[in-house]
Amino acid sequence: MADADPNPHRRSHQALPLPDCVALVLQGGGALGSYQAGVIEALDENGIGIDWVAGISIGAVNAAIIAGNPPERRIERLRAFWEQASSALPRFPLYPDDRVREAVHEWSAAFVLGTGVPGFFRPRLWPPVLALPGTPEALSFYDTEPLRETLDRLIDWDLLNHGPVRLSVGAVNLESGNFAYFDTRERRIDARHIMASGALPPGLPPVEIDGCWYWDGGLVSNTPLTHVLDHQDAAMLVFQVDLFPAAAERPRTLTDVLAREKEIRFSSRTRQVSDERMRLRQEREAIRKVLAKLPPELREDPEVRALASRAAELPVSLVHLIHRANAWEGGSRDFEFSARTMHEHWDAGRNAVAQTMANAQVVAADLLDGRTAAYDLTRTPASPPAPR
Repeated sequence: MADADPNPHRRSHQALPLPDCVALVLQGGGALGSYQAGVIEALDENGIGIDWVAGISIGAVNAAIIAGNPPERRIERLRAFWEQASSALPRFPLYPDDRVREAVHEWSAAFVLGTGVPGFFRPRLWPPVLALPGTPEALSFYDTEPLRETLDRLIDWDLLNHGPVRLSVGAVNLESGNFAYFDTRERRIDARHIMASGALPPGLPPVEIDGCWYWDGGLVSNTPLTHVLDHQDAAMLVFQVDLFPAAAERPRTLTDVLAREKEIRFSSRTRQVSDERMRLRQEREAIRKVLAKLPPELREDPEVRALASRAAELPVSLVHLIHRANAWEGGSRDFEFSARTMHEHWDAGRNAVAQTMANAQVVAADLLDGRTAAYDLTRTPASPPAPR
């Protein structure tokens, strides 16, 4: 009888030789987080189990739901969160004219500003200027107690902290300005840590944890990739889900300008981190190749050994799954929680995984050879799949 699988939450995949660690890196982006849910569902359907999930802001919410539920309940719980969040706005009919769809899109976002999001946040009874200075009521327009209740209902915190999936979420200390990661390898995580990661000011209030107050981690960096790579201890396949594209067409209207500004603001740091880390890894790989050519007597030189130690690292394949906005999505896309838009983003995430798996041989070759590389396999149908 064969031995039991040491990683029962992972199933084998015929196209990808899965390494010892599969990580999912989830960016912040509010309502766009349903794209991540579609990615998660499609990865699950493709038999790709997750060992480590790291998130910022809405990515932290999705990440916690993954880590805090057994595999057979994750998609059900993700869908419950997103169905509730989009329940206040109907599934509007489709319009042939993008201008009409954009108007409905902006109206939906305005509705959220006035009424909040079910199970997420609600407007305060009194405006912040009337609240006692220093209180949470004076520091934000909305109350996030509904999110705490939702998280407690959808997440098994004991499983999240002691289960097979490692969880990391990022937030920023509002007094020191320092970035902090809450990691289940290092501490027990509860609803406060997830809420802190998504406490985007001035809309949402800071969250107190052990005497310190935290805001949304996206204020410093909208991707937790750095934390994952800094703590890598095995060969790794990373799926990084980006909710804001770095490249897009030139704006044509003021609405386009607002949308493009937000894309650049939230994607620039993400792409900078990704590119810098992959460039450093390629340089270290080149150093290792050169050192391997040295004769044995030189390899034992203390300075050579020190250099070899600094250049040593484990391989990583970084697969980008990037949400690319529709023509009618403007600068309000991250807080437009209508049911139709939520389902469209969800389907887009599923389609991104389908495109990636259709070109999985590109990633598989490097995984088998132990090479480090980054990929964007979902640009356009005409774009040849190739490592970045």
